[in-house]
Amino acid sequence: MTGDHRVDDDGFEDHDGDDHRVVARAEAMLERDSDSRDATDRPSERSEARRAVEAVLVAATEPVEPRFLAELVELPVDAVEALCASLADEYERDQRGFVLRRVAGGYRLQTHPDLVAYVEHFVLEGQHVRLSGPALETLAIVAYKQPISRAQISAIRGVNVETTLQTLVQRGYVAEISRDPGPGLAVLYGTTPVFLERVGLDSLHDLPPLGDFVPDSSIVEALERGLRISDDIAAEPTEPVDG
Repeated sequence: MTGDHRVDDDGFEDHDGDDHRVVARAEAMLERDSDSRDATDRPSERSEARRAVEAVLVAATEPVEPRFLAELVELPVDAVEALCASLADEYERDQRGFVLRRVAGGYRLQTHPDLVAYVEHFVLEGQHVRLSGPALETLAIVAYKQPISRAQISAIRGVNVETTLQTLVQRGYVAEISRDPGPGLAVLYGTTPVFLERVGLDSLHDLPPLGDFVPDSSIVEALERGLRISDDIAAEPTEPVDG
Protein backbone atom coordinates (compact mmCIF):
# COMPACT_ATOMS: atom_id res chain seq x y z
CA MET A 1 0.00 0.00 0.00
CA THR A 2 1.51 3.33 -1.03
CA GLY A 3 1.28 6.55 0.97
CA ASP A 4 0.14 9.98 -0.17
CA HIS A 5 2.23 11.39 -3.06
CA ARG A 6 3.49 14.98 -2.83
CA VAL A 7 6.37 17.20 -3.87
CA ASP A 8 8.11 19.24 -1.15
CA ASP A 9 9.67 22.70 -1.42
CA ASP A 10 13.05 21.25 -2.37
CA GLY A 11 11.68 19.51 -5.45
CA PHE A 12 11.79 15.97 -4.02
CA GLU A 13 8.88 13.62 -4.32
CA ASP A 14 7.94 12.18 -0.97
CA HIS A 15 5.88 9.21 -0.02
CA ASP A 16 4.71 8.48 3.49
CA GLY A 17 6.83 5.72 4.93
CA ASP A 18 9.51 5.97 2.18
CA ASP A 19 12.74 6.25 4.25
CA HIS A 20 14.98 6.27 1.19
CA ARG A 21 13.44 9.50 -0.06
CA VAL A 22 13.91 11.16 3.30
CA VAL A 23 17.59 10.16 3.48
CA ALA A 24 18.28 11.32 -0.09
CA ARG A 25 16.65 14.64 0.57
CA ALA A 26 18.69 15.19 3.75
CA GLU A 27 21.97 14.30 2.04
CA ALA A 28 21.23 16.66 -0.84
CA MET A 29 20.42 19.50 1.53
CA LEU A 30 23.64 18.94 3.51
CA GLU A 31 25.72 18.86 0.34
CA ARG A 32 24.12 22.03 -0.93
CA ASP A 33 24.79 23.79 2.40
CA SER A 34 28.43 22.63 2.30
CA ASP A 35 28.93 23.98 -1.24
CA SER A 36 27.41 27.25 -0.17
CA ARG A 37 29.78 27.52 2.77
CA ASP A 38 32.80 26.67 0.58
CA ALA A 39 31.81 29.31 -1.95
CA THR A 40 31.66 31.82 0.87
CA ASP A 41 34.89 30.76 2.63
CA ARG A 42 37.21 30.47 -0.37
CA PRO A 43 37.18 34.17 -1.36
CA SER A 44 37.65 35.02 2.31
CA GLU A 45 40.68 32.69 2.53
CA ARG A 46 42.22 34.19 -0.59
CA SER A 47 41.66 37.68 0.75
CA GLU A 48 43.26 36.73 4.06
CA ALA A 49 46.32 35.27 2.28
CA ARG A 50 46.59 38.40 0.17
CA ARG A 51 46.51 40.65 3.23
CA ALA A 52 48.99 38.43 5.07
CA VAL A 53 51.51 38.56 2.21
CA GLU A 54 51.09 42.32 1.99
CA ALA A 55 51.65 42.74 5.74
CA VAL A 56 54.81 40.60 5.71
CA LEU A 57 56.26 42.53 2.75
CA VAL A 58 55.64 45.82 4.55
CA ALA A 59 57.38 44.58 7.70
CA ALA A 60 60.30 42.89 5.91
CA THR A 61 63.62 44.71 5.61
CA GLU A 62 65.01 42.22 3.06
CA PRO A 63 63.47 40.42 0.05
CA VAL A 64 61.15 37.59 1.13
CA GLU A 65 61.41 34.32 -0.78
CA PRO A 66 58.15 33.04 -2.33
CA ARG A 67 58.75 29.66 -0.67
CA PHE A 68 58.60 31.28 2.76
CA LEU A 69 55.45 33.21 1.85
CA ALA A 70 53.85 30.00 0.56
CA GLU A 71 54.56 28.22 3.86
CA LEU A 72 53.23 31.19 5.78
CA VAL A 73 49.84 31.36 4.07
CA GLU A 74 49.67 27.62 3.30
CA LEU A 75 49.40 28.01 -0.47
CA PRO A 76 51.43 26.57 -3.38
CA VAL A 77 54.44 28.61 -4.45
CA ASP A 78 52.88 29.20 -7.88
CA ALA A 79 49.77 30.61 -6.23
CA VAL A 80 51.86 32.99 -4.09
CA GLU A 81 53.82 34.17 -7.13
CA ALA A 82 50.55 34.82 -8.98
CA LEU A 83 49.25 36.67 -5.92
CA CYS A 84 52.37 38.88 -5.81
CA ALA A 85 52.06 39.57 -9.53
CA SER A 86 48.45 40.62 -8.95
CA LEU A 87 49.52 42.95 -6.12
CA ALA A 88 52.25 44.47 -8.29
CA ASP A 89 49.75 45.14 -11.09
CA GLU A 90 47.30 46.65 -8.62
CA TYR A 91 49.92 49.03 -7.18
CA GLU A 92 50.98 50.12 -10.66
CA ARG A 93 47.39 50.55 -11.82
CA ASP A 94 46.53 52.65 -8.78
CA GLN A 95 49.69 54.74 -9.28
CA ARG A 96 50.92 54.10 -5.77
CA GLY A 97 54.11 55.66 -4.46
CA PHE A 98 55.68 52.22 -4.11
CA VAL A 99 56.09 49.14 -6.28
CA LEU A 100 56.44 45.41 -5.64
CA ARG A 101 59.59 43.99 -7.23
CA ARG A 102 61.27 40.60 -7.29
CA VAL A 103 64.93 41.08 -6.40
CA ALA A 104 67.64 38.78 -5.01
CA GLY A 105 65.32 35.77 -5.30
CA GLY A 106 62.49 37.29 -3.28
CA TYR A 107 59.83 40.00 -3.17
CA ARG A 108 60.15 43.42 -1.59
CA LEU A 109 58.33 46.76 -1.56
CA GLN A 110 60.33 49.77 -2.70
CA THR A 111 59.68 53.37 -3.64
CA HIS A 112 58.47 54.08 -7.16
CA PRO A 113 61.30 55.03 -9.54
CA ASP A 114 59.33 58.04 -10.77
CA LEU A 115 59.45 59.57 -7.29
CA VAL A 116 63.19 59.33 -6.74
CA ALA A 117 63.55 63.13 -6.58
CA TYR A 118 61.22 63.34 -3.58
CA VAL A 119 62.99 60.48 -1.83
CA GLU A 120 66.37 62.13 -2.39
CA HIS A 121 65.07 65.32 -0.79
CA PHE A 122 63.81 63.32 2.16
CA VAL A 123 67.07 61.51 2.77
CA LEU A 124 69.48 63.73 4.69
CA GLU A 125 72.68 64.70 2.95
CA GLY A 126 75.52 62.47 4.03
CA GLN A 127 73.25 59.85 5.55
CA HIS A 128 74.59 57.32 3.07
CA VAL A 129 77.99 57.23 1.42
CA ARG A 130 78.21 56.44 -2.26
CA LEU A 131 80.81 54.09 -3.68
CA SER A 132 83.80 55.71 -5.35
CA GLY A 133 84.71 55.14 -8.98
CA PRO A 134 87.48 52.62 -8.17
CA ALA A 135 85.09 50.74 -5.85
CA LEU A 136 82.45 50.54 -8.57
CA GLU A 137 85.04 49.30 -11.07
CA THR A 138 86.22 46.63 -8.65
CA LEU A 139 82.65 45.61 -7.87
CA ALA A 140 81.85 45.29 -11.59
CA ILE A 141 84.90 43.05 -12.12
CA VAL A 142 83.83 40.79 -9.24
CA ALA A 143 80.25 40.66 -10.51
CA TYR A 144 81.20 39.56 -14.02
CA LYS A 145 84.30 37.43 -13.30
CA GLN A 146 83.38 35.72 -10.01
CA PRO A 147 84.73 33.67 -8.40
CA ILE A 148 87.90 35.73 -8.66
CA SER A 149 90.97 36.31 -6.47
CA ARG A 150 92.36 39.64 -5.30
CA ALA A 151 95.45 39.18 -7.46
CA GLN A 152 93.31 38.63 -10.55
CA ILE A 153 91.29 41.76 -9.82
CA SER A 154 94.51 43.76 -9.38
CA ALA A 155 95.83 42.40 -12.69
CA ILE A 156 92.68 43.52 -14.52
CA ARG A 157 92.62 46.98 -12.95
CA GLY A 158 96.36 47.45 -13.00
CA VAL A 159 96.48 48.67 -9.38
CA ASN A 160 96.43 47.19 -5.90
CA VAL A 161 92.79 46.64 -4.89
CA GLU A 162 93.28 45.39 -1.32
CA THR A 163 91.81 48.46 0.38
CA THR A 164 88.98 48.80 -2.13
CA LEU A 165 88.10 45.12 -1.77
CA GLN A 166 88.01 45.42 2.00
CA THR A 167 85.56 48.32 1.67
CA LEU A 168 83.26 46.25 -0.54
CA VAL A 169 83.40 43.36 1.94
CA GLN A 170 82.57 45.69 4.84
CA ARG A 171 79.61 47.11 2.93
CA GLY A 172 78.34 43.58 2.35
CA TYR A 173 78.46 43.72 -1.45
CA VAL A 174 81.29 41.19 -1.78
CA ALA A 175 82.20 38.14 0.29
CA GLU A 176 84.68 35.27 0.36
CA ILE A 177 82.93 32.36 -1.33
CA SER A 178 85.67 29.75 -1.84
CA ARG A 179 89.37 29.12 -2.26
CA ASP A 180 91.44 28.47 -5.35
CA PRO A 181 92.55 24.81 -5.37
CA GLY A 182 95.91 25.85 -6.84
CA PRO A 183 99.10 26.75 -4.99
CA GLY A 184 98.59 29.17 -2.14
CA LEU A 185 94.85 28.48 -1.83
CA ALA A 186 93.98 32.07 -2.74
CA VAL A 187 90.66 33.42 -1.45
CA LEU A 188 88.04 33.77 -4.17
CA TYR A 189 85.47 36.55 -3.97
CA GLY A 190 81.92 36.87 -5.27
CA THR A 191 78.91 39.14 -4.92
CA THR A 192 76.25 38.76 -2.23
CA PRO A 193 72.44 38.96 -2.16
CA VAL A 194 72.88 42.51 -0.81
CA PHE A 195 74.53 43.42 -4.12
CA LEU A 196 71.57 42.01 -6.08
CA GLU A 197 69.17 43.87 -3.80
CA ARG A 198 70.96 47.21 -4.23
CA VAL A 199 71.15 47.00 -8.04
CA GLY A 200 67.57 45.66 -8.31
CA LEU A 201 68.35 42.30 -9.94
CA ASP A 202 66.80 38.93 -9.23
CA SER A 203 69.93 36.94 -10.13
CA LEU A 204 73.35 37.35 -11.74
CA HIS A 205 71.84 36.10 -15.00
CA ASP A 206 70.07 39.47 -15.22
CA LEU A 207 73.34 41.39 -15.50
CA PRO A 208 73.51 43.24 -18.84
CA PRO A 209 75.88 41.67 -21.39
CA LEU A 210 79.38 43.10 -21.42
CA GLY A 211 79.03 43.65 -25.16
CA ASP A 212 76.65 46.51 -24.43
CA PHE A 213 79.55 48.47 -22.90
CA VAL A 214 82.17 47.75 -25.57
CA PRO A 215 82.50 50.50 -28.21
CA ASP A 216 81.99 49.67 -31.87
CA SER A 217 85.06 48.51 -33.82
CA SER A 218 84.98 51.67 -35.96
CA ILE A 219 85.19 53.81 -32.81
CA VAL A 220 88.12 51.77 -31.53
CA GLU A 221 89.93 52.18 -34.85
CA ALA A 222 89.33 55.94 -34.84
CA LEU A 223 90.73 56.18 -31.31
CA GLU A 224 93.80 54.18 -32.32
CA ARG A 225 94.41 56.43 -35.34
CA GLY A 226 94.11 59.51 -33.14
CA LEU A 227 96.62 58.09 -30.69
CA ARG A 228 99.08 57.22 -33.46
CA ILE A 229 98.86 60.75 -34.90
CA SER A 230 99.42 62.24 -31.44
CA ASP A 231 102.48 60.02 -30.94
CA ASP A 232 103.90 60.97 -34.35
CA ILE A 233 103.51 64.68 -33.64
CA ALA A 234 105.15 64.31 -30.25
CA ALA A 235 108.07 62.40 -31.81
CA GLU A 236 108.85 65.05 -34.48
CA PRO A 237 111.96 67.16 -33.67
CA THR A 238 111.30 70.83 -33.10
CA GLU A 239 113.44 73.56 -34.66
CA PRO A 240 115.31 75.86 -32.30
CA VAL A 241 113.86 79.30 -31.88
CA ASP A 242 116.14 82.26 -32.56
CA GLY A 243 117.04 84.27 -29.52
